[in-house]
This record gives sequence, C-alpha cells and structure tokens, in this order.
Amino acid sequence: MSAMLAPALRDRAELFALLSIWSERGWLRELDRALAQLFAELDADASPLLLLGAALASHQLGQGHVCLDLAATLANPDFTLSLPPEGEDAEEAMILPSQVLAGLSLESWLAACAGSSLLESEGAPLVLSGACLYMRRYWSYERQVAGDIARRLQASAAAPSDLAVRLASLFPDALVVDGQRLTDWQKLACAMAAQGRFTLITGGPGTGKTTTVVRLLALLQEAAMATGEPLRLSLAAPTGKAAARLTESIGAQVQSLALDERVREQIPTLVMTLHRLLGSRPGSRHFRHDAANPLPLDVLVVDEASMIDLEMMASLLGALPAHARLILLGDKDQLASVEAGAVLGDLCREAESGGYSEATRAWLESQTGERLEDPALVPGDKALAQHIVMLRHSRRFGSGSGIGRLARAVNLGDAQSTRATLATGAHDLYVLRLSGEQDRALERLLIEGQGGGELRPQGYAHYLQVMLAERPAPDADSQAWDSWAGRVLAAFDQFQLLCAVRKGTWGVEALNERITEALVKRGLLEQSHGWYEGRPVLVTRNDYSLGLMNGDIGIALRLPEPPESLGAPVREVLRVVFPRNDGSGALRHILPSRLSAVETVFAMTVHKSQGSEFAHCALILPDSLNPVLTKELVYTGITRARHWFSLVESRAGIFEQAVQRRVARRSGLREALEKQ
Repeated sequence: MSAMLAPALRDRAELFALLSIWSERGWLRELDRALAQLFAELDADASPLLLLGAALASHQLGQGHVCLDLAATLANPDFTLSLPPEGEDAEEAMILPSQVLAGLSLESWLAACAGSSLLESEGAPLVLSGACLYMRRYWSYERQVAGDIARRLQASAAAPSDLAVRLASLFPDALVVDGQRLTDWQKLACAMAAQGRFTLITGGPGTGKTTTVVRLLALLQEAAMATGEPLRLSLAAPTGKAAARLTESIGAQVQSLALDERVREQIPTLVMTLHRLLGSRPGSRHFRHDAANPLPLDVLVVDEASMIDLEMMASLLGALPAHARLILLGDKDQLASVEAGAVLGDLCREAESGGYSEATRAWLESQTGERLEDPALVPGDKALAQHIVMLRHSRRFGSGSGIGRLARAVNLGDAQSTRATLATGAHDLYVLRLSGEQDRALERLLIEGQGGGELRPQGYAHYLQVMLAERPAPDADSQAWDSWAGRVLAAFDQFQLLCAVRKGTWGVEALNERITEALVKRGLLEQSHGWYEGRPVLVTRNDYSLGLMNGDIGIALRLPEPPESLGAPVREVLRVVFPRNDGSGALRHILPSRLSAVETVFAMTVHKSQGSEFAHCALILPDSLNPVLTKELVYTGITRARHWFSLVESRAGIFEQAVQRRVARRSGLREALEKQ
C-alpha cells in the first residue's frame, strides 16, 4: 500500500522538498515548513505523514481553523486547505494537495501518528483528538474556553427580585408590526441575561442588540444602586472600529432612557478594545489582566463577538472574576474572526431553534409576559441553549426591504430564492452582470452610482464632487474647514465597493488601481499614485500614538496651515483627516508621512468591512469559485448596506454557488463544551 503513496508521504527528503516548493510559492508560510522541520529534529522516527500533518495543521491556523481535520482534508484536500491560494489557477499549479494525498486512507494517516513523542509525551507539541490534529496551544485554548463557559453556565447570578416589574417599565409597549403582535425577544434577552453569568445575544443588523444591552445595563445598575452597591460595568469590542461604532450609538440610547440621573451616570458610554481592556503587553501574547490579576468589574458586555478568535476568548474568560456577568453580542451569520476560531458561530450553531427547556421557557414567560410560540422553536435541555437568545425582528430591514429578504434567503442557503429576490425589482437591490473584464458599466456604477437624482445610490464621484465644489475660501476659519472635511468623509461613507478576494482581476488590489485611474481620467483626482488630495485610506494596524485603529478610514485633503508670519500667504498642506469615532464629531488631522500602515480603500475585502455600514454597498464576486466564497461572506457583504445593495457578477453562477456553501471552520469547541 505504501508504495502506491506519493513519494512525499514515504520519504522525509521528498516531503521537505515539497514543503519548500509550497513555501516558495506562497502556498504555505515559511513558519509552517520550519515547524515541520523542527518536529523532524525533535523526533527522528516521526513519519512523513505526521510531519506533513503538523505543517498543514499550522497552515490551517493561518486560515482560521483551530485544527487540521484529517478526514475532511482527505475528502476534499484542495478545498479544505484553501490551496492553491487566491489569485492562482489550479490548472496551472504544479503539485496540488489532492495529488499528494491521493490513495491515502484516514486509517493509515492515524496509524502513522501513533507512538510519536510529538503526540504522546508529556507536554508534546501536537494533540490528536479523534481525527483532528491540533497544535497543543490551541487544543489547550479550546479546552480552557469550554471549561470556563461550562462553569459559568452552572453558576447562576442573582436576578433582581422585582425583575418582572423592571422589565415592564423598560419595555412598556407590546411589539406590534403590521398589526400583528410579535414576541419581544429584546425583553426576553434582558430577562435571560439578568439571571446568568454567561449570555449570548445574537441577531442580524437592526434587530436591536445595542438597544437591548443598554436597557439591560440600566436594569442591572438601577437594581444594584437601590441596594447601595453600584455595579462596575464595562463595554468592549474586538476592534477599534467596532468600539468606536458602539461608543457613537450607545450614548444617545442611554440618554433616551427614563432614568434617575444618578443611575444614568453609572452606565458607561465609552467602549474600549479588548486589547486595551485586558492590558496589552508589547511583544507578548499575554495580558496584564489574567486569572491572577482579574479585571475589576461586575458586568462586561462585548459587542461584535463574531470577530473574537479562540485565543482572545481564552484570555478574556481567564481574566474575568468568577462572579462577573459576561454578555456577548454579535451576528452569528457574519464572517468569523480573521484569526483562528469561530467562537460565536460554534456556540450559536442552534440558536434559531431555541432549545429551551420547559423550566427556562416557563421562567422567561413568567418574568416577561411574552409567549414563546414561534414555530421555529424546538424544546431541548442543553445547558448552553438556556443562555442564548436570538433577536428575530429587524427594525432596519422591514418586510418591504429587498436587502432584508435577500439576506434571509442567503442565510438559508437558498440559491433559487436569492436569485428570485434579486429579480423582484426591489427599490434597494441592483444587479450588474458584466460582459467581460473591460465592461465600462462597472466603472459607471462605481463612479456614478445607480439611477438619477439626489436621493439615490451614489458612487465615488459624489464625495469628490463635495470635496471640489464645497471647498471653503482660503481665508475661512478652522471651523469651516473642519465642517467641509466632515462633509467629505460623510459623503465617502455613502458608497463602498466590497470584494471577496485581494488578488486577481476582481480583487482589492487590481480594482483599487482601476478605480483610481478612472477617477483621474474624469478629472476628479489629480494623480493615481502616491499621496494626492481625495485619496481614501484604510488603516491596517492599530497605532495608539496617533489614536488610529485597524479599520479606520481617512481621506487626504489639502488644509491651510497657519501663516508663518503676519501677512504671509496661507499655505495648504496635505493631511489625512480621520473621524475621531468617539461620538464627538471631532476630526484628526495627520501628516501622510506619519502613516506607515495604510492602503487605498476604494475597494476593501468583505472581511475588512465587518463592523462598518455604508448607505450603498456593491459586492463584486470573482469569475471562479474560491474557498472564501461562502454564504457568510455574501451575507456579510449584503448587510453592510443601509439603504441600497448592488451585486456585481463577473461570471454567471458564482453567486448561486457561493450561497450554497457555508464557512466550515474546523474546531472542537462545541463538542468539548458538551462533554463538560
């Protein structure tokens, strides 16, 4: 049998020659190859199959998977490993994983792993759990997260004795939509979180996750202050951009509640990143706050929890005091974190069906007055399900919203229904089918937008016209210039092109160049390279010294400098203007030379768009199927649009294929939790 296997599976030298080829071509990271080399030195008897597994397990971490699923890899090697990477044609590839692994059985791969000190010695660097091969660190993270959550599920928190009265005060009106009484899941979520130390609240855009948590914090703080012991409340988010968005929205909501002013003052409105909350240490994976130095808080709310990776979740849970409540908010249907793990998706896998026990159902109904009569609900008794609430009514995308209907159809993986929805002629949905790479209809969409008139889906010409037409007089005061810059930024937010991939004709890199050159040809930009007025840029790495976060968007504008002397002419200097994103409406002005980690952002990946919203979004799909093309990516792209969504198809059929595929992040978190 072994003679039938590829040479790389039988001979170490052949294996490392293959890994070197893959590394040189960018299929694997150099880290992946070097790790296999190190393991070969640690165990001179390790099978090439085990060493290949180690390299691929490391590769999978880079792809967002917690482990290497050996069975899935053998069933569909190229797809599971996302090889060749985007931008490369499989037909032109030299040696595909499917060719290397041809003829290998799962039993043979597992047998080759048995007995190695890399797996079975104390503190061994690899762990084999069933048919999943882990790096030990990530196996440990998974077990820690499962254990910490299990302990929180078993330990209830004391709900206010008058919870029903307080809920009735916060939710005085029944939820009625189009004359029909609906279950108020926001009210149910508040009730559930009031009596637990771990609560997950999931829901799509406009379902009221922020509204729910503001009312919950008001409920908990008001009850605590009545006893003379106010709670220490904190708000956090995975990224600076997500933190800024929540900061902007939460302040107004806190002010809108009918509360005693003393209670209102004890509800936080400033949201920090998880890194800041935990206390980052430069050059270290560890944080200042951990089990030995827990966070000084009683309630922690984390927004955009779908973006939390496994390692960060382990750090967060490890730093929470045992008595504290943790409330996670997020959309389970969005793309998962860029780093390894899909914690929210794993935990909320069955959220739609409820899974509530009779005891949970009876308690929720008694406290809220709501009836859990949704036909989608299925009874159950799993501990985790008793701490998850899915918000189901979108106030942004009502029954007449084409975007809402399209997002729901995509979530169901129903390709026929999604296409039918696009064909209904809904006022907020557009489809552009390109006839080829040079179809000028694409540039017209991206520059001019859709339709005519003021209240319409805009393209990129809109913000540049605001920039050019509304520029203040040279002697205008700083307030006038800031007002203008703010209007330019707001106009840019009217439209965003989203891409599934970075490389290739339909990727971010090529489309950024194409759009820039098209705008130069139209006289809307002065140049296409370097720094120029009107260049929009995306921050790609946190820079705390400048107050900028990964995902922040700014625009280069010429602004007047104070004259060097009385009577001297006013000199204009190019600066990049960013919103402060703290709810104040203030701006930051930064010299381009100080920005080391930015890129032009006429086009951005769907991943980068998470946590953002735009009045009009266009999603362009590549002309060939790619592992990143899934219903989660399509759904995330669609729901970045507030008012209008345009689908751009470079090839027929790709959209339908993407809708029928789902993200399959490999992990064992859910299973580990159920074993606790």
